[in-house]
Amino acid sequence: MAASQQARNETAAQVDAVMRASRVLVAVVARSVAEVEDVVTLPQLRVLVMIASHGPQNLRAVAQTLGVHPSNATRTCERLVVAGLLLRRDDPGDRRFLRLDLTAAGRRLVEGVMQRRREAIEAIMDQMPPSRRKTMGGALDTFAVAAGELDGTGEAYLLGLGE
Repeated sequence: MAASQQARNETAAQVDAVMRASRVLVAVVARSVAEVEDVVTLPQLRVLVMIASHGPQNLRAVAQTLGVHPSNATRTCERLVVAGLLLRRDDPGDRRFLRLDLTAAGRRLVEGVMQRRREAIEAIMDQMPPSRRKTMGGALDTFAVAAGELDGTGEAYLLGLGE
C-alpha cells in the first residue's frame, strides 16, 4: 500500500474515532439539558451558559454571540429575568445599555448542569485504562484549541454548551 493511501486510511480511522466519541459527548450533553428542560429551554440555557462563561453581557452581545435577532435575545432574556435566573440592570459603563448577569439561582442552575456533565464524563473515563486517560486529556486539549474552543469562540461555546 502506498504511503499516501496508508496516511488517508489512518486519518479516516482517526476521524471515525472522534465521531464515535462525539456521539457519546452529545449524549452526555443531551441528558444534562433534558434534566433542566422543565426550567429553561435550550436557547435560554445557551444564554445562561454564555453569561456564566464570560461574565455580564448586554443584549446586543447576547444576540451577536448566539447569532440571533436582537428581538429574540430580548424575549429570551426577559423570560430568564421573570424566572429569576437573570438580573437586568443599567450598565454602569454606558447607561444606554442594559447589563445582564446571572442571579444566584441562575448560577446554581448552570453549575448543576456542568457538574452533572463532569460526573457523567468522569464515570465514562473511569472505565478506561489509566494510561489511555493520561494521553486523552492532552489530545482533546489540542483538538479543542484547533477548533477555537478554549478561547470561547468555537461552535460549542456559541451553542451554549461550553463551560
